[in-house]
Amino acid sequence: MASLVNAVLCAVVATAFWSFIGYALARHVLPRALALGAAPALGWAVHSAATLPIFFLIGFSPVAVAAIAGLCVAASAGALVWRPVKRDAADAPAVPAWTYAAAALLALAPAAAIMPKFSAAPAAAVHLADPIFDHSKIAIIDAMMRQGVPPIDPVFADPGGAGRLAYYYLWHFAAAQLALPLGMRGWDADIGLTWFTAFASLSLMMALAVWLSRRPAAAIWVVALAVATSLRADLGYVFGSYELIPFLAYPTGFAGWLFQAAWVPQHLMAASCVVLAMLLIARCAERPRPTVLAILVLTATAGFESSTYVGGVTFALAAVAAAPFFVTAIEPGRRLRFAAAIGCAAVLVACLAAPFIIDQAAMTAARHDPTPIVIRPFPVLGELFPAGLRRILDLPAYWLIELPIEFPATFLSGVMALWLLCKSAMERQAKIVVTGLACLTGAGLTASWLLASTLGDNNDLALRAVLPAAMVLIVATAVGIVSLPRRSLITIAAVTGLILSLPDTAKMIRSNVAGHAVPDGKLFAQAPELWAAVRRYAGATARVANNPLYLKDLTPWPANMSWALLADRNSCFAGRELALAFAPMPAARREAINQEFIQIFAGRGTPDDVGDLAGVYGCDVVVLVPQDGAWANDPFAASPDYRLAEARAGRWKIYVRAAVAKAAR
Repeated sequence: MASLVNAVLCAVVATAFWSFIGYALARHVLPRALALGAAPALGWAVHSAATLPIFFLIGFSPVAVAAIAGLCVAASAGALVWRPVKRDAADAPAVPAWTYAAAALLALAPAAAIMPKFSAAPAAAVHLADPIFDHSKIAIIDAMMRQGVPPIDPVFADPGGAGRLAYYYLWHFAAAQLALPLGMRGWDADIGLTWFTAFASLSLMMALAVWLSRRPAAAIWVVALAVATSLRADLGYVFGSYELIPFLAYPTGFAGWLFQAAWVPQHLMAASCVVLAMLLIARCAERPRPTVLAILVLTATAGFESSTYVGGVTFALAAVAAAPFFVTAIEPGRRLRFAAAIGCAAVLVACLAAPFIIDQAAMTAARHDPTPIVIRPFPVLGELFPAGLRRILDLPAYWLIELPIEFPATFLSGVMALWLLCKSAMERQAKIVVTGLACLTGAGLTASWLLASTLGDNNDLALRAVLPAAMVLIVATAVGIVSLPRRSLITIAAVTGLILSLPDTAKMIRSNVAGHAVPDGKLFAQAPELWAAVRRYAGATARVANNPLYLKDLTPWPANMSWALLADRNSCFAGRELALAFAPMPAARREAINQEFIQIFAGRGTPDDVGDLAGVYGCDVVVLVPQDGAWANDPFAASPDYRLAEARAGRWKIYVRAAVAKAAR
């Protein structure tokens, strides 16, 4: 199980290490008032994007990670004592130190959702919160720690294929870098990095709000506004349904900062990278220096490699929209130089991200889906409306209903503040930054409104593309409250939305901290011992088969969570929910394999099915538990493909593939 002490240590090391690197860089490329607040996210982005190709070449090991980290610290120390940095002409006040403590406290809320919760004896059990479902990707962190980079797909390996992971995994690579030299588990690092990601995002937003407003009070407003969630709890109390069905469509995860910080920290970190990239582009427009360009390239690469949807689609749309404004804001004699610099940066980002781009293209081809992204308006209204009319009304309903419900404290007030910021008189650099952030907001909201991804059950593109806009709207609202004209109106709108959202916020935080008590929690408390036994027979590169539906009640959707969190071994097929994201295959084949595995572990498998596990799917080790139908109707006992390696009465049976056992002898 994950350890609170280990998770805290990971968070502290991550904050100290990446903030040190980030500040050494930020003080040379960003306004002085932004440098400290931007440091955590900038340090993470530059270090992670720069070191990944290095570990491709030299290997990924604790010694290599520690050595590269030492070199980065030494280089950062050199950058700190390098030639003095000129103070900005109109420097903004610093972010108050105590607001960083407030941000650190708020960041505990998403991190708590990933912690296991232990109930007392005699009914010892482990409870999990809902966001742990999306942290099944901890299996990726463990796989990289065992087998290095580029990572092997821990969920499924197509027979005869390379088994490469086709996913944007930079965030999980950073977690593996954190855990490997510290001797931690992937789960520990995931919790620590989730906290760090939330803190880095808040720190960046606070610095940006203070810099734009020139009011230290803007920082605490950022923290307060980030607490805001949805109005669904209030509306559910009035109408008797949290989902608001059939008036609205079922909620699928389109939500604000606090919700997404717990569920998808990799996308939140990508959003921070995208905001930073806009700041760096604005800096290039003023001072197109090689240092700024290099940091921009690494930051944009980190955004793409953490989230194709946020760092790829949303950022590309925003860059295209902002380009004319940036060019016209530059003196005519410097426009060609700026365009050449940004064009060069785009080429370098494409080169650095090429392995991810190739893998994503290969995954799309393997799924036989020529259109991974389609134009499809965001579904807002429910079955109360006829289907044909609903598709038409969804277009305005996104702006008039969905956004005000899910972003009650920042949508109306943030849009108003952003408009006033664009019209206000400010120095040229700040004006360029505001223009870029406005384009980023428009791109995020529009992408979520009109575009849809087709690679899974949910429209992940729409759910995640909104994150950069959510961050900018928090910043703009905070600026509007403390410094803009009509701040009374902005404050009333923001505070009203914030107060109305607090019931949903309290419900969310309570769920994150307490988890859900389910019957499978008692068995999950015993699972570490089970997987420790499996590892005795499964080497670091072995693939393990277990029931994809084992302990399925731990999460809102049935997922193989005990394997993902505790096994520290690859699976030959980890189940449908995990295969959706990580196994590049046509949907029909995925469903057929899923049904075959379910049938086998339900005790209805044939000798041919068992033979498929050994010969087709490469399952080196098979584990049965009493909850499996195959425990009583065991198809492996008489199979020539497997031999019993260990049996513990009432707990588990472990079978090893005969060919593997023979080779071991």
